[in-house]
Amino acid sequence: MPATASLLPPGPINTPSAWRGEDMAAHPERWLVHLTAGEIAELEQAAESFLAAGAEIGEITKDTFPLPRFGAHLATLKDTLIHGIGFEVIRGLPVARYSQQLAATIFCGVGAHLGSARSQNAKGHILGHVRDVGADARDPNTRIYQTAERQTFHTDSSDVVGLLCIREAMEGGESLLVSTATIYNEMRARRPDLAALLFDPIATDRRGEVPEGEKPYLEIPPLNWHDGFLTGFYQRQYIDSAQRFPGAMRLTPAHVEALDLFDALANDKGLHFAMKLQPGDMQFVYNHALLHDRTGFRDWPDAGRKRHLLRLWLSVAGDRPLPECFRQRYGSIEIGNRGGIIVKGTRLNVPLDAA
Repeated sequence: MPATASLLPPGPINTPSAWRGEDMAAHPERWLVHLTAGEIAELEQAAESFLAAGAEIGEITKDTFPLPRFGAHLATLKDTLIHGIGFEVIRGLPVARYSQQLAATIFCGVGAHLGSARSQNAKGHILGHVRDVGADARDPNTRIYQTAERQTFHTDSSDVVGLLCIREAMEGGESLLVSTATIYNEMRARRPDLAALLFDPIATDRRGEVPEGEKPYLEIPPLNWHDGFLTGFYQRQYIDSAQRFPGAMRLTPAHVEALDLFDALANDKGLHFAMKLQPGDMQFVYNHALLHDRTGFRDWPDAGRKRHLLRLWLSVAGDRPLPECFRQRYGSIEIGNRGGIIVKGTRLNVPLDAA
């Protein structure tokens, strides 16, 4: 009989994604891939041919972006994300010599080999722009990626999140990763009573992006045990700000203690690790097994040099099943066709600049 999200794992989670950050930091060969000159040429040729055909970037597919050689690696990467360590960085794309359109086309083309792109906001953007746009981090409707502030460890609302670094900050802005299973295993060993509370539904703020007929907050447990998989859904800042809504479940002192321990373990330097994404790096992260974060940064005064990353949210065929409660955020929980943020009037589009 399939497990439900209300049940707890029968023991520690022992999967390839249950790694420790100190081990990953010591072995970059496990997750860092360097593009060859031939692979770069293949990516450029695919992008130039696609653009020459006059198609919209949002319509890009695996078939319209053929990669006879590098496509085999991307098939392996999909397996690494779903069944392996849960992330990879592909290094060496010479973005400094590309137009924004060409860089976006290559990135979306690579993404199309992994899954289908999903909307990242109420505007229907399937290509996101991660940079400081001057948004107020104290505003409960602000999406934190629009600021230069330190984020907190969190998951995004898709199976996979991809980033392409166009420009890095003058100082800071490191990418941090941690294993959800490793945090759970540590909590289970130290405080099983608190670990169990993370399987309770907890209110998470939608930050003003509310589908028609839905509450302004989600009620999804931070940890879910479903069909033999431990799946995380977490954003502490949004959990805290959801308490502004009268109907939201009140956080008990025990729940706060559990969340605080979860955060403390995520921030343990033995469990997480940091990487500095270089211009041209493509990072792909599996949201269901890992949490990601970004340190605060200080940007260049010159607008043309400011930190800028492109982002994709992807739904992946052949992925794990998700519990019913994810329908609140994902809309559909159909494998290969789920995730993203859709509100009334949303039309999918690909902005080549932040909007």
